[in-house]
Amino acid sequence: MLKDPYQIKRLLTTKNGTFSYYSLAELEKQGHKINKLPFSIRILLENALRNFDDFAITKDNIETILQWNPLGSDKDIPFKPARVLMQDFTGVPAVVDIASLRSEIARKNKNPNEINPLIPVDLIIDHSVQVDYFGTEYSYARNIDEEYKRNNERYRFLKWAQRSFNNFSVVPPGMGICHQVNLEYLSKGVIERNGEIFPDTLVGTDSHTPMVNGIGVVAWGVGGIEAEAALLGQPIYFIMPEVIGLRLTGNLPLGSTATDLVLTIASLLRKYGVVGKFVEVFGPGLDNLSVPDRATIGNMSPEFGSTITYFPVDDKTLEYMRRSNRSEEQVKLVEDYCKTNMLWRTGAEDIDYSDIVELDISMIEPSVAGPKRPQDKILVKEFKSKFVELLDESYGRKYTEIKQLSRWMAEGGSQPIKPASAETDSEPDIEETIVNGRKNVWITIGEESFMLSDGAVAIAAITSCTNTSNPFVMIGAGLVARKAREHGLKTKPWVKTSLAPGSKVVTDYLEKADLLDDLEAMQFHTVGYGCTSCIGNSGPLPAFVAKAIDEHDLVAVSVLSGNRNFEARIHPQVRMNFLMSPMFVVAYAIAGRVDIDLINEPISFDPNRQPVYLKDIWPTDNEINELMGQVLSPLDFAKSYGEIFEGNEIWRNLTVPDDTLYEWDKSSTYIREAPFFYNISDKAEPLKDIHDASVLLVLGDSITTDHISPAGQFNELSAAGAYLISQGVKKEDFNSYGSRRGNDEVMLRGTFANVRIRNRLIQKEGGYTKHFPTGEEMTIYDASVKYKQAKTPLLVLAGKEYGSGSSRDWAAKGAFLLGIKAILAESYERIHRSNLVGMGVLPLQYENGDNAEKLGLAGNETFTIIGISTNFKPLKKLDVIARKENGEEIKFKVIARVDSKIEIEYYRHGGILQYVLRQFLEKTN
Repeated sequence: MLKDPYQIKRLLTTKNGTFSYYSLAELEKQGHKINKLPFSIRILLENALRNFDDFAITKDNIETILQWNPLGSDKDIPFKPARVLMQDFTGVPAVVDIASLRSEIARKNKNPNEINPLIPVDLIIDHSVQVDYFGTEYSYARNIDEEYKRNNERYRFLKWAQRSFNNFSVVPPGMGICHQVNLEYLSKGVIERNGEIFPDTLVGTDSHTPMVNGIGVVAWGVGGIEAEAALLGQPIYFIMPEVIGLRLTGNLPLGSTATDLVLTIASLLRKYGVVGKFVEVFGPGLDNLSVPDRATIGNMSPEFGSTITYFPVDDKTLEYMRRSNRSEEQVKLVEDYCKTNMLWRTGAEDIDYSDIVELDISMIEPSVAGPKRPQDKILVKEFKSKFVELLDESYGRKYTEIKQLSRWMAEGGSQPIKPASAETDSEPDIEETIVNGRKNVWITIGEESFMLSDGAVAIAAITSCTNTSNPFVMIGAGLVARKAREHGLKTKPWVKTSLAPGSKVVTDYLEKADLLDDLEAMQFHTVGYGCTSCIGNSGPLPAFVAKAIDEHDLVAVSVLSGNRNFEARIHPQVRMNFLMSPMFVVAYAIAGRVDIDLINEPISFDPNRQPVYLKDIWPTDNEINELMGQVLSPLDFAKSYGEIFEGNEIWRNLTVPDDTLYEWDKSSTYIREAPFFYNISDKAEPLKDIHDASVLLVLGDSITTDHISPAGQFNELSAAGAYLISQGVKKEDFNSYGSRRGNDEVMLRGTFANVRIRNRLIQKEGGYTKHFPTGEEMTIYDASVKYKQAKTPLLVLAGKEYGSGSSRDWAAKGAFLLGIKAILAESYERIHRSNLVGMGVLPLQYENGDNAEKLGLAGNETFTIIGISTNFKPLKKLDVIARKENGEEIKFKVIARVDSKIEIEYYRHGGILQYVLRQFLEKTN
């Protein structure tokens, strides 16, 4: 009775056997209008019913979901996912934290073996491969070799964790991107465990986890901190969400792809406002979208701000499961369970959504997005004029159309260049000229000359789970390459090209279609199976391109099939970044620049100097679909995933100890014991008000987690670089911020160190601030050290959408270690707000449309925040007193964005894991 308060547990007999399940249909019979609930809410309801224990999950929680209000609610609900997905950038610090918990428990004379994941955790190593080598057949092998050299210690640590922890598996490097592996292999749709069946659900330590929403799995990205709590048995609590219905009609028109569709949706829903909400897709247009098309949309949920973008299970789901080699028994289990338990989409549902957004997909046009936000859609037909406008707005560059010059740029450069790491025959000659007021840089290498200018494509990358999981656009890219090859076209010599498939299935079907040769003829050789450029692992630019950009201040661009294009993310020397389909990535690599009208101007000229247009090399939908039908086979999935956990010879030969406790190496610059739990007190201290805090940064709108905690490269002049140099690490061995997330000393120094961050307390870009007691300008890290010595609490002022982007736990951990006690912003992105609470940093939000400018806050004030120490409750309004240097006071109220009672506990304990650790210690006393 206690476990099943509504008496709805039933048995379902299938060809696989008889299983128990919690019946939503029985709740419907009891008078609850389950048929009016969105499918995603039904799955949350089943989750609460099945995990009910009258302690962490109460009957009140279930009633909150049963009485879901389309207008929203301020009540929090629990969620216990069936499993956890991790990638290595976020996975390494998560494993460091769990290993550190074991160490602390051992110091307190408890049994460290008690600390294990309680639900399955899959960690896929996909974020560490870097594009050092490109454009050659040996690129993949050498990049993998470099990856292991750089990350040997990290990989041995993860392999130790796989042996030491229960319920923990690791997919070795070179096997695929976590979200594509999740979509193609890990996701079951319905899970059977201990004779019970229930919907497959998960959380992932990467914001693009909603990709599996496309196969009917409720899943979203969380910070590593929340994921660690979930795998240790803690429910994830969040406010009952609104559910926006996205109603699709029509069919994608010829020439448009799922990429164009998702860029349109990102723009549409970001403007509408879906941050923190669920989106559920329905309507007749959904019948025309395959699971890969749906997954493309689900993947980019973070780009338009929703928690999930859910696609209910239907016939298309089963079709994909069969095509991707799920067993017929599993497919039938999904069908039987979903049809029995009101989780099957027929298209005839009449669901009460919070609101409905309409989109006729027959109106979709070819699109790109950028230059620094994924939601900033640009139609391809308007790209040239928009780029010219952006160039003027952002960099004050006046553009003059020069037809002769434009033709030369299209024709210029015909020979492939050597990889950046290879030796060149001679030093390039670089000369700047001004033509009609426009800067142009002429480069001569040996017998070859070509010209770079603003808008030159420095990086063209077919990368990221978003698009490489979609066979239509990947085969389409191969056909663009084939037709370009037939016309005698080549990519321009200044473009660094790369192909990074999301799984080996992709290369298998491209090879069967004989398209790999065509892509390689366009210099798109496979460089690795991982996120590469999308996560900032683009590797060095060719030396002559890098020199031209730096010495002549060129605005170079990247074109990529990824989902993220935030400032300095793709490459610190590339100022503008545009997202697009893989097909357009190939096209712009051939053009060599983006200031070109691909609809009306020649993309290039053939060897006879005859113009070739985009329409000449663009495949028809029928050509793509015909090839897809010939080369896609479940056998490809069986082959690739039959060896998914094996890894290459290097992985298999990694030797690791079998010890329960990890042996921390104090000299390591990669893996260090986390400082958050060391000698933790048995009890949490009482909450305190914040007095006389100084401002560390004043920031504007759309500050991303890439701004706060960059993942890419860094130099020896940065605080993190100086630290590594002091530890005897050579500059060429720095690796990336992302790869060093297991070292708190590096990540602390890297917090707010993005080269493009703009702190309004000073005039220059980068990770610098003003230390008010001395008036000096210094790095963020150095200033924080001085403030700590003076025991001065710190504050950050920010604008709208603070913390948008990746689910990056170090953006919160680093803030905590810098001594930041609170962030005051106009609004927050969901994951980062939760992460801040999970690290004991207080997220504060202006009320009534206030902001720093309206209140007259310059950032040189000292702040006192009152109301934390007494009767602190969710969403409490606090009093703030900002005292200027002349003694003038500005008083206003803010909202404490601690959204639930359990978050109050997390904040009081200084973080989620501190709370979990103290709970464990209390139980074992």
